Amino acid sequence: MSTVAKAYFLNVAAQPLVPRDLVLSDPGPAEVLIKVSACGLCHTDLGYADGSVAPNHPLPLVLGHEITGVVVNAGEHYTHLDNKPVLVPSVIPCLTCEFCCSGRGNACPNQKMPGNDIHGGFATHMLCPAGALIPLDAAPPGFDLCALSVTADAVSTAYQAIKRSNLLAGDVAFVVGSGGVGGFVIQIANALGAHVVACDVDNDRLGFMKTFGAHHTVLVRDRQPKEVRKELHGIAKDLRVASLKFRIFECSGTPSGQTLAFTLLAKGATLVQVGYTPKPIEIRLSNLMAFDATVHGSWGCPPELYPEILQLIYGGKIQITPFIEHAKLSEINQHLDDMAHHRLARRLVLNPDS
Repeated sequence: MSTVAKAYFLNVAAQPLVPRDLVLSDPGPAEVLIKVSACGLCHTDLGYADGSVAPNHPLPLVLGHEITGVVVNAGEHYTHLDNKPVLVPSVIPCLTCEFCCSGRGNACPNQKMPGNDIHGGFATHMLCPAGALIPLDAAPPGFDLCALSVTADAVSTAYQAIKRSNLLAGDVAFVVGSGGVGGFVIQIANALGAHVVACDVDNDRLGFMKTFGAHHTVLVRDRQPKEVRKELHGIAKDLRVASLKFRIFECSGTPSGQTLAFTLLAKGATLVQVGYTPKPIEIRLSNLMAFDATVHGSWGCPPELYPEILQLIYGGKIQITPFIEHAKLSEINQHLDDMAHHRLARRLVLNPDS
């Protein structure tokens, strides 16, 4: 028996999303039907909506990839998930390929991303592969499961980046861009015992992050990268931390942020590129040779890391509530406009009206 969902479709790039019915068939053996509780609004959604980034799925498409909900119909191989609250990873791997079997499921060539490869969570219901779903029934009593939707991307992407860097207690974490994903990188690095130095163009944001793990804050607006480099390396010197233990996280997704992050490299240091921009920058790649430095890309998060992330959240090491605001899915077009014009102070978690 099919289910009729109310969904918000991107029919044409740079045009408002359109509400209409979406008929969903019964789940296959390895699928589940989810009643969406919440879906976070991400800059990636804005990129698809305004046409600056093309999704893999042809339009029309339901966007949204930070999803929590309740399984209301499970395929025959996943009946144990029936009626359970779940988190849908923003990167759903196939779980069988060489990448997945090597612990690199986030780079799975067969991955499905809601709101990019398949219809996403800006809807009352969604149909998705079941193998990588993260059960949330172990959450502490009274925990806001809707808030956990941002774990699917903003928090998990931050955690994967930290893992990719091999950050250890006592290292220095230079975080370029302290909003969004960067804010969670700061929290996680602090929870793991690093010295955290936050960089941003927004002084209010830096002040906010002092409460959530930033030990040092550096305003970089209208400053030259080499000037900032001198200050940040000076902080590390005062801490008596060698550059071998520098972990640099570029989270701004801006050309200026990427230029700064690369400028911060030093002997033996590690840079993880987390943010995205389609705009190119000019760098001297030979610096990697000269410094014997390492640069990693980081995309998504493999499902096996989610239990670790949830334990940090449930234990209060990662705070979500101060960073989000609940809003109505029915006002999605206004929310996208607010995001485009930088009017949002917090990450929005959208709840279906019905």
